[in-house]
Amino acid sequence: MFFVSVLETACKQVKSWEAAGLPPIKVAVNLSLGQLFQQNLVEIIHNVLEKTQLEPKYLQLEITESMTINIDHMTTILHKLKALGVTIAVDDFGTGYSSLSYLKDFPIDCLKIDRSFVQKIQSNSTDKALVDMILSMAKHLQLKVVAEGIEEIEQLSYLVASQCDTIQGFLFSKPISPRTLQENYQTLHNDAKYILDSITVSKV
Repeated sequence: MFFVSVLETACKQVKSWEAAGLPPIKVAVNLSLGQLFQQNLVEIIHNVLEKTQLEPKYLQLEITESMTINIDHMTTILHKLKALGVTIAVDDFGTGYSSLSYLKDFPIDCLKIDRSFVQKIQSNSTDKALVDMILSMAKHLQLKVVAEGIEEIEQLSYLVASQCDTIQGFLFSKPISPRTLQENYQTLHNDAKYILDSITVSKV
């Protein structure tokens, strides 16, 4: 099964980085709607974690808002997955059409703000307002927030000032291979720190 292969490869990679002396790194794996309806999904993920000896807290499973229509099934399966010790994230948050009621029913740890909102926070007041709303809502629900698609220092500065938990995007690095990450981890870390240290956080 392709999903099992992808999941196992991802988990093995984290263990490989760990063996190479890198600090703990969490890996994210996207779940499709079809996979969420597999009767043995929880067993599959449990078996892969056991086989690779990866601590569950280093695996993040990601769903999208479009998958939240069947709340009863999703609530059950996500709670079972959460019981394994993995974290659950909603990817591309803000682009779906479902009711936000799932936020109180699902055991979600993290919301990932879609890059289409982030890229326009400096030029579009509506997108800026939506980002502010997501950050505020997440804080009240005690959820972590990841902002995707950071490409400009102004975007980063605004999100840091707004106390966004995690940021990702080309400003720090384009997608790279696992080997490149391993070989250049310290350089990438130092570059990211330099960028963060260089910004002047203004009052929002």
